[in-house]
Amino acid sequence: MASLQTENTDINTARQKYIELLKQNGMTPKTETIPTAEASGRVTAAPIYARINAPHYSASAMDGIALDAKLTYGTTETTPLFLDIGDYKRVDTGDPLPDGCDTIIMAEDIIEMADGRIKLTNSAAPWQHIRQIGEDICAHEMILPSYTRITPYAIGAMIAGGVADIAVIKKPIVGFIPKGNELIPPTADPGKGDVLEFNSAIFSAMLREWGADAVTYPIVGDDAAGIRQVLETALSECDIVLMSAGISSNNEDYTAAAISTIGTVLYDGLAIKPGKPAILAYSDSKPILGIPRYPVSGIIVIEQILKPIIEFLSHSAPEAYRYADAVLSKSVVSAIGYREFIRVRMGYVKDKLIATPLGRGSGIVTSFMKADGIIEVPQDADGYENGDVVSVRLLTHVDELKHSLVAIGSHDPMLDELSDLLRKEHGSISLASAHVGSMGGLIAIRRGEAHLAGIHLLDEDTGEYNVSFIKKHIPKGGVRLIECVKRTQGLMLRKGNPMNIKGFPDLTRNKLRYVNRQKGSGTRILFDYLCGNTGIEPSLIYGFNREEYTHMSVAALIAADSADAGLGIYSAAKLYDLDFVPVCDEQYDLLIPDHAWDMPIMQNLLEILQSNAFRQRLGELGGYTVGKPGEVRFRT
Repeated sequence: MASLQTENTDINTARQKYIELLKQNGMTPKTETIPTAEASGRVTAAPIYARINAPHYSASAMDGIALDAKLTYGTTETTPLFLDIGDYKRVDTGDPLPDGCDTIIMAEDIIEMADGRIKLTNSAAPWQHIRQIGEDICAHEMILPSYTRITPYAIGAMIAGGVADIAVIKKPIVGFIPKGNELIPPTADPGKGDVLEFNSAIFSAMLREWGADAVTYPIVGDDAAGIRQVLETALSECDIVLMSAGISSNNEDYTAAAISTIGTVLYDGLAIKPGKPAILAYSDSKPILGIPRYPVSGIIVIEQILKPIIEFLSHSAPEAYRYADAVLSKSVVSAIGYREFIRVRMGYVKDKLIATPLGRGSGIVTSFMKADGIIEVPQDADGYENGDVVSVRLLTHVDELKHSLVAIGSHDPMLDELSDLLRKEHGSISLASAHVGSMGGLIAIRRGEAHLAGIHLLDEDTGEYNVSFIKKHIPKGGVRLIECVKRTQGLMLRKGNPMNIKGFPDLTRNKLRYVNRQKGSGTRILFDYLCGNTGIEPSLIYGFNREEYTHMSVAALIAADSADAGLGIYSAAKLYDLDFVPVCDEQYDLLIPDHAWDMPIMQNLLEILQSNAFRQRLGELGGYTVGKPGEVRFRT
């Protein structure tokens, strides 16, 4: 019996030993017999042999007439042959060859005479235009070998060969047990402390894509007896069992202990981030996996551990990952001792593939939805520097990346609307946005890492937006500042403004909870400017160091009563039904380098920017004033 490995184990070592042990214990693919017509996409469990000939009779391959070829010998244009009705039989394609006939003459080669006879001007060869018995498939001929994926065309061949049902590899049945006292089924109105259980939906969809069947069991609480009971049921009904692992708030995690009473835990913890709390266990030949509760962690674990098991049990060839080298636009720091998986957005800028890291939290499932690739930081590395060339596992095809506009800079909801309109008008084009703040976007343009950047940088001395920053940080020029919108910035407040906040001086009140934007963002620069203008010491504001990267995330925290106030744009406040105290109207522009200006996809975006459809979307969002979008405000 294998001993429990409690140290964080290298993922490759753990996967190899785990699968080898499962095979030694008898894990093997299962088979089942199904109707041939339902077998598309399945894998043959044994060679498939034809049971009859196809065709199983001699058949006409053309519309025309059937007759004895000897009648036509010597026929030419100068010595034509005239046939009476009794000399031939009319046939259509697929008709059985009439008795006494050994040739077919196409309808195009016969001449109908007024007296009812048929005139021929060429002789016919025996067995021309006739499909012979077994021409396509002979009885007992192998149609498909073992372990072959069945295509729709193969289904036709098998049915033609008389194969009505076939033995295929049985789809593995994977059971998932969601566990946690805080988990509830999906709802549009969760209570405070409730956590929506959606991991089962993600995992089930992934499993179906991999060729497995998925079963989700009812949510079980954090108690050993309940866990054991549902685990026993799942093991009796499934080939593989997944269970949420990890510690709930104020609760002990009983996953490994419960599994130990039924089977054997081989690894409790892996040296990967995210995904460290994974449990690799088994009962007889059945795998049991403890899956971290956070969705991104869970996705990484089932991709790295479960997918190879599914491929083995399905007799499917392992997926060949595609990789590409990319330039990292932002440094990433990783902990030595763990293999870390970092999701990135990507796009080609000046024939150079740029990778921008996304949010790295193990619960940020949208980072997987938006990711174009994954960087794997080795266990003995502490990360990568900005500008490093890194190998990226592609999640998006290279051709699609070449039709992406890379936008790195300030966040605004209208960028999502712009992206949607671009997709609707030009389906192959996408806008790959990464929200790093206005200064981050300006620097990305300077380094040649983006096609455009949204910026709204206030010059505190002149009150002008963006131009002085461009002159300072891109002194060599080669960029155009494009007018986009004016937007209203202000204090977003809880509905009803229960703390009666009227302006910036009120932010220092006792018990007021503020949520700030990150350093380098245009909104943060505006916040610092307003603090200086009103004589407020920022450190006196509770929550000054609590930073978020988007207006929407600030609004969400206020709407959820996790904060009382935050500086942001009106459209975000409106979307979350918050109160709003206007502070100023600011200029939000797009900075575009000259090398990207003439790109067809950039011109497509500028056309959308000037469209009535875009103006209508802005009106629905609220808080925007549209002047001359797309006009060059400044060029250097």
